[in-house]
Amino acid sequence: MSDPDRQGHLPLVRMRGVEKSFGAARALTGVDFDAARGCCVGLVGHNGAGKSTLMNVLAGVVSPDQGEILINGALLDATYDPARAAEQGVRVVFQELSLCPNLTVAENLRIFHPSIKGIGWRKTARQVILAELDRIFPGHGISPDAEVGTLSIARRQMVEIARAFSNVNSRIELVILDEPTSSLDQNSAAQLVAFVRGFVAKGGTVILISHLLGEILDATDQIVVMKDGATAAVDATRHFDRPRLVREMGDVLAENNAFGGRKSTRRDGPALVSGPEENDQYLQLYPGEIIGFAGLSGHGQTDMLVRIFEASQGARGKITATEKAVFVAGDRQTDGVFPLWSITQNIFVGSLTRLTKGLSLDFGQAEEEAQDWQKRLSVRTPDMANNILSLSGGNQQKALFARALGADARIVLMDDPMRGVDVGTKQEVYEILTQEAANGRALIWYTTETDELKHCDRVYVFREGRIVAELSGEMLSEENILSHSFEKDTA
Repeated sequence: MSDPDRQGHLPLVRMRGVEKSFGAARALTGVDFDAARGCCVGLVGHNGAGKSTLMNVLAGVVSPDQGEILINGALLDATYDPARAAEQGVRVVFQELSLCPNLTVAENLRIFHPSIKGIGWRKTARQVILAELDRIFPGHGISPDAEVGTLSIARRQMVEIARAFSNVNSRIELVILDEPTSSLDQNSAAQLVAFVRGFVAKGGTVILISHLLGEILDATDQIVVMKDGATAAVDATRHFDRPRLVREMGDVLAENNAFGGRKSTRRDGPALVSGPEENDQYLQLYPGEIIGFAGLSGHGQTDMLVRIFEASQGARGKITATEKAVFVAGDRQTDGVFPLWSITQNIFVGSLTRLTKGLSLDFGQAEEEAQDWQKRLSVRTPDMANNILSLSGGNQQKALFARALGADARIVLMDDPMRGVDVGTKQEVYEILTQEAANGRALIWYTTETDELKHCDRVYVFREGRIVAELSGEMLSEENILSHSFEKDTA
C-alpha cells in the first residue's frame, strides 16, 4: 500500500480554513484538508460531522462562506462550480444517487459525457458503460439498455460508480466516493476496493467516505477524522486501528464483536409470520425474535420483506402474518422520506391513528414524541420543524427508524436500514432494537453488512430468490453465510 508520508506524493487538493453555515447550523468550522496524488484518503466521522458538506464544497456543489481551495496548485475563485470541477478532473459518487430513473443505463452515461454524440452514440454509450462495469464489478449482470428505475439500489450504485470512473475524452484526477458500498453486498464491495487500489496505484486520487471502519482501514492510505464540522485527527492509515478510529470520533466501542447470534431462544406463542416451504426451508417469526436475512444483494431478500408486509395488510398468498407490520426502507429517497415535509411530520406520519383525538390531530403530542426520538437517536438538527432534506443521509435514516418504532405495529421489517449510519448511532439503534424485541416485538432485518447479523437470533440465507439455509447458534458464522450465499445447488 502506498504511503502518503513519503516524498513524491504531490498535493492534488489543498483546502484551508473552509467554513460553511446553513442558517444557524455551522456545518464546517474552518477545515484544512489535503489529498495527495496516488493516495486514497479515508474520511470518517459521525453523521452531521461535515464530511459530505466538505466534499460538496470540493465538488463545486456548495460555495464556502470562507476559505481557500487549490487543485493542481491553482487557487479556485467564486465561479467554481460542478462544471469547473469536472474540468479539473473531479468526479463524485454521491450518497444519494443522482441517476435519472426514467432513462436507461447507457442514456445516463450520455448525460454524463455529452461528447458522446452522433448517429452511433447509443452503441458507444453502451460499450463504454458496459466495459467500465465489467472492469469494476465482474459478473454484475446489468444490461446497458435497462431502465435505471427498474434496477435494485445495489445495481444503481454500481452504475453510478462505473459512470464516475468512465473516461470519454476527459480527465480523471480525483474521484470522491460518498458511502459507495452502503448498498453493496460483501462481494461487490470487495470488488470495488480492489479496483480503487488499482486506480490509486496508477496515480489516481480517491477520497472515500464510509462508516464501515474495516473498509476504511483496508482501502485507504491516509485517514481524516471529522467531528462537529472540524478536523479531529489526520494520520497515515497504518497508524490507525479500529479502537483509535472510534475514539477519535468520540464513540464508545462495543465489545461484543463475536459471531454466533443472540442467545435468545424465545418462542412465545404462535408464529406471527409463517412462510411457504421452499427448498426444505420454512420461514417463521415469533414474538421477541430478531431474525436476519442474508446473502448476496438482490437475491430475493427485499421481495420477501414486501410479501410479508403485504400479508400483514391482509393480502392473500403463501405467506401469512397475524399482526400488522411496519417497514423501514433502505432506499430512503424512493421509499422512505416525504421530501416536502418536516422532520417531525415524517416521524409521526406512521402514528396518525394513535395521535388523532376525535377529528383532529394532537400536534402537541406529535412534537413531544418527535423531540423524544431526536434525543434517543441523536438526530442532528437545530429544529425538528426543519425540512427532512435538511438532514444528512444518516440522520434521515434515523427519522425513518423513529417513524417505525413509534408506530403500533408488532412486526418491524427492515430493508438494509443502516446504510450511511455512523458506528455510534448503530450501537444505539442495536440497543433499541434489542429492547423492542425484549418487549415482545418481532423484527426481520435484511442487511448487506454481515457483521450486523450477530445481533439476530436466527438468519435465513437467500440465493437466487429462495431461502437456502437457516443458521443459528454456533452455525451462525460469516463463513457459513458466505458458503451458502455462493454455493450452487447440486440437485
